[in-house]
Amino acid sequence: MTPPTLGRSVRLTRTSDGRRFEVSRRVDAPPERVWEVFTDTACWPEWGPSVTDVECSDRVVREGSTGRVRTPIGVWAPFTVLSCTDRRWTWTVAGVPATGHRVESLGNGSLAVFELPLLAAAYAPVCRRALEGIAVLADAGSATEN
Repeated sequence: MTPPTLGRSVRLTRTSDGRRFEVSRRVDAPPERVWEVFTDTACWPEWGPSVTDVECSDRVVREGSTGRVRTPIGVWAPFTVLSCTDRRWTWTVAGVPATGHRVESLGNGSLAVFELPLLAAAYAPVCRRALEGIAVLADAGSATEN
């Protein structure tokens, strides 16, 4: 786990899907709320700079969910969620292994993590920007629950 004092970081690690780069950020919201933001497809265009629209078989992704995302240039790409368990989900986009998404508990907050295939290292800045949006949405939702 990345130390929470780093706030956000990039590191090379081994996951159940092999070696990946992890891009992470501490979020003040509880892990349940961050997980909701990660898995609710209605939220994706709000936090994902590479997603402008989503059509999905399930509003909240689960293993086996299928659909498509629209990119900022208007191209639709099909996706399939391969796994979704223990606050971690993975998918393929256009048949290619894509980012993993994970949430860890940090006592009074969370660590939101993107797992990038090694060949997708150049996508790290996009993930950093997405983590900023996730933090804003999760923290705002957490504040309205209190």
